[in-house]
Amino acid sequence: TPLDKMADALKRVAWSAIDRSTATLRSLSNNIWLKPELAYEEHEAHALLTRFLTEQGFQVDEHYTMETAFRARTGADKGVNVAVMCEYDALPDIGHACGHNLIAEAGCAAGIGIKAALEASEIPLGRLTILGTPAEEGGGGKIKMIKNGCFDDVDIAMMVHPGPLELAHGLFVAVDLQTITYSGKASHAAAFPWEGINALDAAVAAYNGMSMLRQQMKPSWRVHGIITNGGAKPNIIPEKSEMQYYLRAPTEAELKVQMQKAGEVFSCCWTGHRMHSRS
Repeated sequence: TPLDKMADALKRVAWSAIDRSTATLRSLSNNIWLKPELAYEEHEAHALLTRFLTEQGFQVDEHYTMETAFRARTGADKGVNVAVMCEYDALPDIGHACGHNLIAEAGCAAGIGIKAALEASEIPLGRLTILGTPAEEGGGGKIKMIKNGCFDDVDIAMMVHPGPLELAHGLFVAVDLQTITYSGKASHAAAFPWEGINALDAAVAAYNGMSMLRQQMKPSWRVHGIITNGGAKPNIIPEKSEMQYYLRAPTEAELKVQMQKAGEVFSCCWTGHRMHSRS
């Protein structure tokens, strides 16, 4: 059909535009990789991406409701508005091990290709929006952008994520982030240890309890955590300890069951201590 022929022709236009920019896109990705930045601190990556998209002819809002977020637009004012998302924050200590530099590169590549196709089309096809979404790694950047109205005029939003296999769509899970704090009583560990209540013992017991709980978890559930505060010095009975845990399950209903089980483990370890847990 004529529409199929037009679609095939515009695909070739998009592919050609991306191929012509291969070296530039690779350089963009490498530069982000070389300077990893944590959530909401992605100033260098933000500057690289907004400058690149401006040079490509996009209308860019550099600080779109947040300091390191951005919006780049092109196309008609009417019709469907498709958003392609870029991520560019890194992980502590291990940098871009999650490949967000590649997500940024792929988002920009898609933008170049779609922009070329929109300009080559004989009829208006709609609008393309590239959204720079900071703080994916635990910072809730997209959640804040949703609350800020950044997606209100978007009809379709998409992104890619690097991985060792190809999937047409990702496997999405419900997640709960929990911070568990135990409070005890400090004392000198050599002189008067019997005067103390060791908050680190509670955290260690809870950590081991969560490890044993895995026997009663479904294969599709995931739990992982770390002890973020184990005390001040070895010769002081720790007065405070803190853990962070991520709980994941395929559905919210299953996540609630998992949260209840985890809560029972955390609670049973606080005898003699004070416990505070927040999601």
